[in-house]
Amino acid sequence: MDLLYWLESIRNPVLDAFFSVITLVGEVPVFLVIAMAFYWCIDKRQGYFLFSVGILGTVINQFLKMTFRIPRPWVKDPAFQAVESAKEGAYGYSFPSGHTQCSVGMFGGIARWSPWKWLRWICIAMCVLVPFSRLYLGVHTPLDVGVSMAQSLLLVLIGYPLFQKTEKHPALLPGILVAILACLVGYTVYLFCYSFPAEVYSSQNLPSLLKAKEDAMSLLGCTVGLVLLYPLETKVIRFSTKAVWWAQLLKVAGGLLLILAAKELTKTPLECLFDGNLYLARAIRYFLVVVAGGMVWPLTFRWFEKLGKSSLDKQAQ
Repeated sequence: MDLLYWLESIRNPVLDAFFSVITLVGEVPVFLVIAMAFYWCIDKRQGYFLFSVGILGTVINQFLKMTFRIPRPWVKDPAFQAVESAKEGAYGYSFPSGHTQCSVGMFGGIARWSPWKWLRWICIAMCVLVPFSRLYLGVHTPLDVGVSMAQSLLLVLIGYPLFQKTEKHPALLPGILVAILACLVGYTVYLFCYSFPAEVYSSQNLPSLLKAKEDAMSLLGCTVGLVLLYPLETKVIRFSTKAVWWAQLLKVAGGLLLILAAKELTKTPLECLFDGNLYLARAIRYFLVVVAGGMVWPLTFRWFEKLGKSSLDKQAQ
């Protein structure tokens, strides 16, 4: 807590605003945008790698949260004050840091892949700034951040060579995805079947357990989608990631809109259809999101590629 108290003593409105923006980079929507952009526009294998690190990292992170159940710094020490705006999104248990896990896994994975030195330095900077923002804002302790950083970097260092081998051994990639799915199934069974201490079911802590179950079912639906997506994409869809830069922007924007529509428009119908089993509805909902983004939207990519070529041909004439 000594470091957190020192950071509290140097806070000012400018730094508060700066680190409040930086910390947003570690949130799930940012990860999804970047990972989908890689999958659609840059390198499909790298897209699978980022998703795998993100999903497995989240499973480990959430498992540790529910196992150790360490409260937030201001709960442990009522005299300590976090930045008030940051506390709104800092619900649930503190250890380890989810924002750190998400950002270090994502930017660490990109840095490991990138052939461009300037991009690697930007990614390394974000791997430091986002975790530090969690300390500065007072929503995590150094232990929370340190364990998440170590966990995510370990996944990147172990996972990247495996995904590189999939270029020569394509059958390895679906095996990796199935292994991740097995870990996720085990974690889901743990959440739904384990008898947690009575304190977890209190009005204060129960939302953490319910949110963990919701997230597990969301990840389960997404991972099943990825397992089915890989053989379908490699044998049937076989889309190209190439297009001119402005067509790539249109491709990403349109894809994200389709994913958002699939996520929001299926929510109510599925909850009505599976009344009494909202967790199953959530898993199917996120499975359909992967279907929309990974199977349906790529069917349009040949048009985007031709659109770019037509534009270049006209300019040449």
